[in-house]
Amino acid sequence: MTARRELTTAVLGAVLAGALALWAAGQPWAEVTATRRAPLPPVAGELAGSDAAPLVPAAGLVLLAAAVALLAVRGAARVAVGLLVAVAGVTLVWSGTEVLTGGVDDAAAGLPGLTGATVSGTSTALSAAWPVLVLVAGLVAVAAGLLTVLRGRGWPGMGRRYERAGAPAGPPRPGRPMTDEDRAQAAWKALDRGEDPTDAPGDERSA
Repeated sequence: MTARRELTTAVLGAVLAGALALWAAGQPWAEVTATRRAPLPPVAGELAGSDAAPLVPAAGLVLLAAAVALLAVRGAARVAVGLLVAVAGVTLVWSGTEVLTGGVDDAAAGLPGLTGATVSGTSTALSAAWPVLVLVAGLVAVAAGLLTVLRGRGWPGMGRRYERAGAPAGPPRPGRPMTDEDRAQAAWKALDRGEDPTDAPGDERSA
């Protein structure tokens, strides 16, 4: 795999993981039912992913921002961004695992409208698909981050292909013969200065 393809893979991995995390965070992860003292009927509510796992949307935003940064920086800075991507991925993995292992109950107990003196208990029906999706997104982010840390120093930058074309051409290096490109650039510079590029060096125009 070429360096540019590795960069593309890492960027797409961060974007995919971030988008999945934000999408999952906005979905209902659990149906919560609060049992109330008789004769009051039970009350039901939905627990969104952002409430069940508050770190998920934050990690998703970090990953999307990091995807842009991967294109904009190079060298050690890109490695640092790779570490950030990996940390965000670990956060997603931890959040998804925490919910799957029963961590959603505390969040469900504090759901607005389902608490109070009349509530005798709550039950939670978890939709496991969303925390599993967050866990998968975290693994993708960890892989993208590790790829960046291990290989990112040698990847090209976003504007690298334009650096040679956009940089002002200086005089030819001492000891190096002028090429056709050097002569063409020198002619354009002379025209910009209002000079005749066909004049020999040192010639003076007659008054």
